[in-house]
Amino acid sequence: MIYHSTSNHSVTATISEAILHGYAPDGGQYLPEKIPTLPRAFMRNLSGMTLQEVSYAIANYALQGDIDAQVLHDVVNETLNFPIPLIDMGEGRHVLELFHGPSMSFKDIGARFMARLLAHYYASKGGREINVLIATSGHSGGAIANGFYGIEGINVYILYPQDQLSSLQRAQFATLGKNITAIEVNGTLGDCKNMVYEAFNDPDLSKRMLLTSAKSVNIARLLPQMFYYFWAYGQLQKLHGTTPEMVVAAPCGNLGNLTAGVMARQMGLPIKRLIAADNKNDVFTTYLRTGKFVPRATEPSLAIAMDCGNPRNFPRLQRLLGDHAAMCQIMEGFAYSDERIISTIASTWHREQYLLNPHSATAYQALLDGLRPGETGVALATSHPAKAQLTVESAIGATVDTPEALMRFFNGFGHITTINSGYTSLKKFLLSR
Repeated sequence: MIYHSTSNHSVTATISEAILHGYAPDGGQYLPEKIPTLPRAFMRNLSGMTLQEVSYAIANYALQGDIDAQVLHDVVNETLNFPIPLIDMGEGRHVLELFHGPSMSFKDIGARFMARLLAHYYASKGGREINVLIATSGHSGGAIANGFYGIEGINVYILYPQDQLSSLQRAQFATLGKNITAIEVNGTLGDCKNMVYEAFNDPDLSKRMLLTSAKSVNIARLLPQMFYYFWAYGQLQKLHGTTPEMVVAAPCGNLGNLTAGVMARQMGLPIKRLIAADNKNDVFTTYLRTGKFVPRATEPSLAIAMDCGNPRNFPRLQRLLGDHAAMCQIMEGFAYSDERIISTIASTWHREQYLLNPHSATAYQALLDGLRPGETGVALATSHPAKAQLTVESAIGATVDTPEALMRFFNGFGHITTINSGYTSLKKFLLSR
């Protein structure tokens, strides 16, 4: 299958080129030339399939044979060796817990899938090293580091702003070592993102090292985010014994989760509607309300992984759905302040004894606000509450236990390189490796 850039339809790539380079050379994101539609019989049988079986079938169908079936089978089974439970909250509301991977974030799914695909390409390309470069506000760094840790032929460079991450966020990637390099930048998150962006647009650097992104701009990160939409639908069938009118609420940052939901819907999954949940960085929900997409500077919030003033996957949504009216036919959006996020965490805990992370709280509150009579709703819970321990504890007035899966990161030794902000410093460092 051919993949086209969202910036220029004539800029194309194969699946291997799209995965190995992440961004298109014109700065756009890749999308397949068509979204294949699954047979209706597949939807009827979802409830009887395992998570791995569902995910392999979706990946194999979406990729249309571009990746060897046995390779893809192994990639899926190695990726999804942890559960994704669906919690029934009553009154047609459910929470899908996506945070049971090694870094306790939904991003573990995409990172592990992509890492194993890239390992296959490294082996098949004659051993040319692959370099993954990202900037992180905390959550993606841990997932990507743990997904790629120890994989031969792949080096991971994670930029983060000095003094702006919690000790747990930093420990999840800075204590690993081996092929994972933590780069502390004497600057802001915006500086880190700009340095990464310049690296991907530097033709001299691209000649000297194979560089790719492991964020959702990479189609290999986006594809596996469809898996759990299908899995949720099958679990609802099993729970209720009927075909539900499924509505999914997703927390939004770069819009990868939402884009994956749209792609799943276009593959034939009967999602009735999608609900977008923003924090105070409400660029996308404002667009849904007004028809005007106006990027702006990012504002820090309690839901830090959603802090995004210019969502990178917006061009993909435009390509997939067309104009504003078409988006609004299947989407609505809600945005929440820090105060409302705290309130939702507290009320959900005291009313239902269920503990939400700030990111998950935006999705759950959006589901409460957006679900209509007769619909069955699923809120995507994207991160374990202990990853925002101080925020959650202040909301509920009680101690939140840190699971062993997270505590283990504090036992490692920090492997951190500090550089000045500015692309010159980053390029010099990368070429010295």
